[in-house]
Amino acid sequence: MTQTTQSIGAPMPALFISHGSPDTVIAGTEAAEWMKQLGQELPRPRAIVVASAHFEIGGGVAVTADANPETIHDFGGFAPELYQMQYPAPGDPKLAKRIVGNLQAQGFAAGAVPDRGFDHGVWSPLKLIYPDADIPVVVVSVDPAAGPAHHYRLGQALAGLGAEGVLVIGSGSFTHNLGEAFKIMRQGQRCADVPDWVEAFTDWMNERLGASDIDALLDYRARAPFAAKNHPTDEHLLPLYVAFGAAGEGSSAMRLHQSADFGVLAMTMWRFDHAMADAPAV
Repeated sequence: MTQTTQSIGAPMPALFISHGSPDTVIAGTEAAEWMKQLGQELPRPRAIVVASAHFEIGGGVAVTADANPETIHDFGGFAPELYQMQYPAPGDPKLAKRIVGNLQAQGFAAGAVPDRGFDHGVWSPLKLIYPDADIPVVVVSVDPAAGPAHHYRLGQALAGLGAEGVLVIGSGSFTHNLGEAFKIMRQGQRCADVPDWVEAFTDWMNERLGASDIDALLDYRARAPFAAKNHPTDEHLLPLYVAFGAAGEGSSAMRLHQSADFGVLAMTMWRFDHAMADAPAV
């Protein structure tokens, strides 16, 4: 892969990243190695906005507003070195304030929150993609009770950011049945075969995303095969809808990567590009 030469402020796509297990950052998996190359292909963003599956807020949208967010180690039972890792990227309080104001203007109950750092849905993929931690990062919450349509609309409210060089990332998981994953983890089978029920779901999602079939995607729990088995709760898929919406109307979708961790955690990544580079700014 060659280094992209576009400058800071170049129009940015929106991305959906399957961040996987917290130890993906040190595991050397296919997905981890791919993420290490991703930052070399993209234009350098002037800031990053991440909708993280691990930042759950009910009844509204929270936006991190600290200038120097801490690194949160929101997991247990992993290698000691993970708990020593830091991702000291700065925040961007001014951008956070603008996002909150825009969300409120579009009918969201939104607010800036202090003292909320980077959960592993934020820092573990960013440590692979942008290891220098020198790009400002703002984190946006998901509402696990609100569903796909709410999060697609949330993404649409962020759609102007890409045109001004801000990278919007939805960080979650294409499939997320932790009960099944833990069974395989205990057996030490990180490269386990992908079961049919995972393959059927990912095939359906990939086909619908490639066709930009938003009606089907918003109704995925009723239409996709094995939807509830792959997502017993759907907070880890909701960031995908934020990323899709953030590319704006008429956007194009491209699958960038597909692999699996422990067989049942699909590490699928998608890119969504704006139809027009001069989309209105947020």
